[in-house]
Amino acid sequence: MSSSAALFYVFAAFTIVCAAGVAFSRNIVHSAFALLGALFGVAAIYVFLAADFVAGAQFLIYIGGILVLILFAVMLTHRIADVAVSNRAAGRPAALAVVGAAAWILGRAIVATRWPVAAALSDAPTTHAIGDGFLGPYVLPFELASFVLLAVLVGAIVVSRKELRG
Repeated sequence: MSSSAALFYVFAAFTIVCAAGVAFSRNIVHSAFALLGALFGVAAIYVFLAADFVAGAQFLIYIGGILVLILFAVMLTHRIADVAVSNRAAGRPAALAVVGAAAWILGRAIVATRWPVAAALSDAPTTHAIGDGFLGPYVLPFELASFVLLAVLVGAIVVSRKELRG
């Protein structure tokens, strides 16, 4: 096994451990910081898969934007760690059965599938082709997505503002 393949598996294991920390932590602050590790691990895996644009977007959008927003919301919420949640264990046996069945099905699919080995990937940047796609054949969906995001932003401002009382 080459050193880059070993490093890939280290980042994959790191991502899985951090994702488990997000799912199983009883403290929301610990879950938020474990989410940082999971998102960083996913960005590192994208780098190993030669998807430099997606790795950069993962890092800037999810880690730099959304995760920071989540951390601010958690940190600024007054006494969020003191909230008592009842019925924490409700549905745990059913959830374990569903997860076990899904893991068994996925395991069988992984073992039964014949995985083709692709040729070595080139290390050429992918951003040029993505930019050409956004400004060429995919310009209409790209602009429609920007209008949808603008409408969501305006709607969030309207919903979150306080009513003026006169």
